[in-house]
Amino acid sequence: MIVGLKGKIVYKEPSFVHVEVSGVVYEVFISLQTFSALGNDEVSLFTSQIIREDAQLLFGFLDMSEKKMFTRLIKINGVGPKVGMAICSTYTPSQFGVIINNKDMNGVKKVPGIGPKSAGRILVELNGFDEELLSSNDTPSKTHSFNEASEALESLGFKKDKISKALSACDGEDTASLVKQALKLLQTI
Repeated sequence: MIVGLKGKIVYKEPSFVHVEVSGVVYEVFISLQTFSALGNDEVSLFTSQIIREDAQLLFGFLDMSEKKMFTRLIKINGVGPKVGMAICSTYTPSQFGVIINNKDMNGVKKVPGIGPKSAGRILVELNGFDEELLSSNDTPSKTHSFNEASEALESLGFKKDKISKALSACDGEDTASLVKQALKLLQTI
């Protein structure tokens, strides 16, 4: 099982990268999040290898929490690697953690290839996984700030799906800045 690669980038596109490791070039499928963070020379990727009857596929991630999210997603019945990568490309682990926490069906349905049934199944199967996603990527205080901001906005009468959408676009560190940014965004939604 290949769990990581460290080497030189030979070629890259938004959906995959070719990495040369000791003279061997591997094709590794990546999310848009990983693509945007890649440089042009050396790279170190956490990988998930999937072996099928007709193919051996490598999926690469710069961040361990993104790999954990992908691995957990593909264990869900009806969610394959393609949909798992679509989710990783659409949301960071912390953003997806907020969506799971708020049980935001519309947020999950925004991902290409996911309909209402799949969205419901994903939310049910990942119940409780949001804490792991939020805490693995951020400091505990940031996770706490996201939860407090969500509760504050909910007490102001906003709906959970709109709160989730707004908070996933915010980048504040503390509760006050998250609420301020989210309120500005909620006025436009």
